[in-house]
Amino acid sequence: MRKGFYLLVLVSFIIASCSNDDDGGEVACAENTFFEDSDGDGLGNANESQSACEAPEGFVANSDDNDDTQALANLITASITDVHAPQEGGQGQPISGDFTKFDLDTGQITTSDTDWDIAFRATTIIVNGGVSQGTTDEPERTGNAGAYIATGTMSDITSVDTNLFVQDAADILAIPSGSDNGWYNYSGPPLFLITPLPGKILVFRTTEGRYAKVEILSYYEGAPSNPDTTVDASRYFTFNYVYQPNNNVTVF
Repeated sequence: MRKGFYLLVLVSFIIASCSNDDDGGEVACAENTFFEDSDGDGLGNANESQSACEAPEGFVANSDDNDDTQALANLITASITDVHAPQEGGQGQPISGDFTKFDLDTGQITTSDTDWDIAFRATTIIVNGGVSQGTTDEPERTGNAGAYIATGTMSDITSVDTNLFVQDAADILAIPSGSDNGWYNYSGPPLFLITPLPGKILVFRTTEGRYAKVEILSYYEGAPSNPDTTVDASRYFTFNYVYQPNNNVTVF
């Protein structure tokens, strides 16, 4: 009994020592710096800060806001239909032809040499980041765009994992080409169909450093529900995408 009593007293002393200072008061916490978030967008103003144990009301832990007078812009959700991605050659012949460039920040096809994020030629998708593979008519990469493939539905992918982004390289593209390697399956004879792989969402970092997610729906003109390669023209991309227009925001 006596040994148990002394043990209880010792434990009580240790707990009291950890929770109180020498004067019997509360031990001071480790303070952190918090930044004012005047516009309520979850981003703080680097020029207005306070040190505290917990975030004061109206303050946040980051200092990423470039304009603390303007709240976050809404996500942009769009469906893009029939982006034509022609190709010359193939079937054992040299491949050539201009890529169709697309700017995710504007939601438009572009002919700019620099202001593009992704580009299409037949089943190949490239990003404006990394290096060219040296194919004929392939545009030079001038930006810092990147990509990765996430598994799930559009509604499942609610945030960006910035550690997963890769860029085009000489030996492999950020969105790998070939059947079952990236975004599509090629069925071969007798159907010869290109079908988007279910549950594959393409996540992009744009040349402006913002983010978008893309779900490719169809490779055939008009996005027929049951494409027939003897009737429906191919190399027409239809896709849904969600674009995050705010700087330093990684959620959708």
